[in-house]
Amino acid sequence: MNHVDAWVWWLIAAVGLGIPLVLTAMPEFGMFAVGAVAGAITAALGGGIVLQVVVFVVVSVALVAVVRPIAARNRAQRPAHASGIDALRGRQAVVLERVDGDGGRIKLAGEVWSARAFDTGQAYEPGQQVDVVEIDGATAVVM
Repeated sequence: MNHVDAWVWWLIAAVGLGIPLVLTAMPEFGMFAVGAVAGAITAALGGGIVLQVVVFVVVSVALVAVVRPIAARNRAQRPAHASGIDALRGRQAVVLERVDGDGGRIKLAGEVWSARAFDTGQAYEPGQQVDVVEIDGATAVVM
């Protein structure tokens, strides 16, 4: 096999490693694919098969050893962005109609919501500030 054929095989390997990357979302496959491209470049420049394999292994291992911990650290530091109902928990609302264990109405995030008191013996009068404990269906549970 001459060096032109070798670089083609390395590119085929890179594509082959890229397929599981897309299907499984495992970034390690992408790092190995980059290693295979480095092997293809080595082959295209006339490097022997031993050098090609060494370049592939060194580039792949270096990427896994360096990129993976950085990606994991960034993923861990990213704050969770609450959305939808989760974003309403812990928010304050204003009582519009008396809220007790049986029901009532509040203004929450600019919208009128059905509400009920978390403590069924407690009642909140119009104008009072309440905290949303949870959302139960279309009803805000407040205290």
